[in-house]
Amino acid sequence: MTAPRKARAVGVNHVALEVGNIDEALAFYGKLFDFTLRSKSETSAFIDLGDQFLALQQDRRQSPDDGRHFGLVVDDREAVREALAREGVRVLPGRFLDFLDPWGNRIEIVPYDNIQFSKTDAVLRGMGLEHLEKNDSAKRELADKGMGPA
Repeated sequence: MTAPRKARAVGVNHVALEVGNIDEALAFYGKLFDFTLRSKSETSAFIDLGDQFLALQQDRRQSPDDGRHFGLVVDDREAVREALAREGVRVLPGRFLDFLDPWGNRIEIVPYDNIQFSKTDAVLRGMGLEHLEKNDSAKRELADKGMGPA
């Protein structure tokens, strides 16, 4: 008997966050991050992340996140830490840089240099981030999977 055909998951196109108000969410995230707004309506907004995007949907209906979260990759984690402090946003306890937005979405801030996930040279160039590089640990992890230099 032949095994059933299955699709292979190859990445994440977007993450959707429920927020209370689109304009308030764009103002909040705009104080923390430099981003390009792809589009906006009364009930949703789409923020470009290079070849991916973050979708904001109005009318959060669930309780605040605890362990459930997503990791947002940034070029400068310390700049986010400073922005969180400046805006009075509490960093959650633990070894990571996690916080809750005003609607209870838990976000972990992850530096680009320390992850296996890679943007293509063309995408980095288009984002004005061609200077970003991976650290040795991330390079080893990629090489171990046959996805980077040894």
